[in-house]
Amino acid sequence: MSLGNNMSSVVLIPSQIGCNYVRRRFCMLKPSPLTSPTVKRSVFAPKIRASSTAFVETKPDPVMDKTQLNIRKNILACPICYEPVIWNGNPGLSLESAAESSLQCSTCRKTYSGNETHLDLTITGGGKVYGESMAASTELFRFPLVSFLYERGWRQSFSVLGGFPGPEKEFELVKDYLKPVLGGNIIDASCGSGLFSRLFAKSGLFSLVVALDFSETMLRQCYEFIKQDDNFPEENIILVRADISRLPFASSTVDAVHAGAALHCWPSPSAAVAEISRVLKPGGIFVGTTYLLDGPFSYVPYRRPLRQNIAQLSGSHIFLSEKELEDLCTSCGLVNFTCTRNRSFVMISAAKPK
Repeated sequence: MSLGNNMSSVVLIPSQIGCNYVRRRFCMLKPSPLTSPTVKRSVFAPKIRASSTAFVETKPDPVMDKTQLNIRKNILACPICYEPVIWNGNPGLSLESAAESSLQCSTCRKTYSGNETHLDLTITGGGKVYGESMAASTELFRFPLVSFLYERGWRQSFSVLGGFPGPEKEFELVKDYLKPVLGGNIIDASCGSGLFSRLFAKSGLFSLVVALDFSETMLRQCYEFIKQDDNFPEENIILVRADISRLPFASSTVDAVHAGAALHCWPSPSAAVAEISRVLKPGGIFVGTTYLLDGPFSYVPYRRPLRQNIAQLSGSHIFLSEKELEDLCTSCGLVNFTCTRNRSFVMISAAKPK
C-alpha cells in the first residue's frame, strides 16, 4: 500500500468495467520459483487447485529460547545505514513488545520508537518539525476513512473490476509459490489493514510475520482487527511503519516478501523491488499482485504517454504487459520469474539467486 504503498487499484481500474476479456492459461507444470523458467498459468488451472489444498500445520512454539529470539530480531536494521539495531525494552518480539520498545542504530545512533500499535522505522519517524509529503497514491491510504473502508468493500471491488480471485484464493496461490521457504520469516509489504498479514500469522506457516506499511492509519486498523480476534497468535507478528524504498531490514535476512495489490501504488517500483531483492536471502522468494492493461487495452491509442501522465499526477504506475513485470524483476537481480493471470489480475513470483 503505502510508499510502496497500497492499492490504489480502485483509482485506476474503473476503466476496466464491463470488460469481458478473460485470459486463461493452463499449465501442468508445478510452479517452483527456484527451479522453473518463466511460467504463466491460470488462476483456475486444475493443478493449482490440487496443490493449494495442502496445508502444512507448523504452528510456532510460543516458548522461544534466546538464540531463536535473536535470530528473529536480527532482521531489523536502521533504514539509514542498514546496520543492526540495539533492542531496548521488552526482551520478547511480538505484537505488544514491539510497540512498547525502542531501537537504536549501532552505527548512526539514531533511535526509533514504537507506539501503542507499531514500530516506526521510517527515516523521518520521530521528527518534531521536518516532514515530507508523499505521492497521492501513498497519501490516499493514510486517510482514516480509507483505512476503515479497505476491508469493508474497497478490497472486494478488485474482484469485480480487475479479476482478483479474492483473499482466500489468492492466499492459496501465494502458499503454493512460497512452499520452498515455509517455516521462515515473511514481510507483508504494503500490507494495508493487514488482510494477508493476519492470514500468514494464523496459518502457522511462518516463524515471524512483519506487517509493513507506510500508513499509520492502516497499521492501526490492522492492530484493531488483531485485537478483535481472541485466538490470534500475537507472538508471531509485529507491525512496522516503513518506506518500501528504504526497508529497515538487514541484507539477506528475509525468506519471503509478499506485496498484495501494491506494485502499481509504488512511486518507483524499481526502487522497491531492488530493496526487496537486497533483503531477501539467497533463494528467498518475492510474490506480488497487480493488474495489467493489456489484451483489448493494447489497442488504446497513446497508452504509454497516458501512463506517464498518470504516474506524474498520482504516483501510481500502470503496467502494460507481463514482459514489463519480468524485466522489472530481472533488472533488480531476481530470477525464475513466473506469473498467474485472470483477466487483468496478475500474480508474479521471482527468487533471489542461490
